[in-house]
Amino acid sequence: MNIKTMCASLWALFAAGCASANQESHTVAPAIRLYALDCGRLTTTNANAFADDGAYAGVARDLVVPCYLIRHADGDLIWDTGLPESLAALPEGLAIPLGRVSMRRTLTSQLAELGLTPADIEFLSISHSHFDHIGNGGLFAASTWIVDPDERAHAFRPEARADAQQFPAYAALEQARTRLIEGDAPYDVFGDGSVQIIPTPGHTPGHTILMLRLREAGVVLLTGDMYHLAESRAARRVPRFNFNREQTLASMDRIEALAAQHNARVIRQHVAEDFAALPAFPVALD
Repeated sequence: MNIKTMCASLWALFAAGCASANQESHTVAPAIRLYALDCGRLTTTNANAFADDGAYAGVARDLVVPCYLIRHADGDLIWDTGLPESLAALPEGLAIPLGRVSMRRTLTSQLAELGLTPADIEFLSISHSHFDHIGNGGLFAASTWIVDPDERAHAFRPEARADAQQFPAYAALEQARTRLIEGDAPYDVFGDGSVQIIPTPGHTPGHTILMLRLREAGVVLLTGDMYHLAESRAARRVPRFNFNREQTLASMDRIEALAAQHNARVIRQHVAEDFAALPAFPVALD
């Protein structure tokens, strides 16, 4: 091999190595941080509503109601907004048909620990529009709301508007800047694969989950109301009040496929032990 051929071969190897390195650098997840905020509690002495097979009749359980803040170089995202902050003024909480709801700390006070106000949050998304997930939605009316169109329609249907207690908590979102999630494909919030909203209908018409790619923790799935109790995931139990049972089971299959594909950590959002296993606020998971 003459010197010119040798140089050409070495250059080809060098270029290939650089291309490979560049390709790998693009697949590394950007630095994002996940904060788990305590946005209320639900205590029930009869969890019968959470399984349509009667498995939870007479079962008492304490459920956590979390909110999540995802911090990204291109903006902050609030995922679920918890119970209404007005509950914090009621030391004994409030009785509801499912049990009793209460709140130890407000969402805004926790954001303040990070030097943030709701007006500082660029993006809002919710797993669905039930009262314990959209209860502070109106605080983020200045944010860009990313939502499944079926869920948006569900949130503003006539029956929802008629609820004088719950609707005012998020009514301002009707005029918010809105991005609609069309189709079944994941919605890439920042365009780099780090934060993806994935349609999982069934609990409500436009229920979604959130998939995060964290540098240290790996892939994390925040699953909204796919599973209310710890046993519900393995048993594939469907709440009595779900919008569509078949869609729910299909969405469960989608989550399990994602979990297996990415070796993901699955957070059952209302399950106290899953919430407690996350870093205690204001420490972040990254």
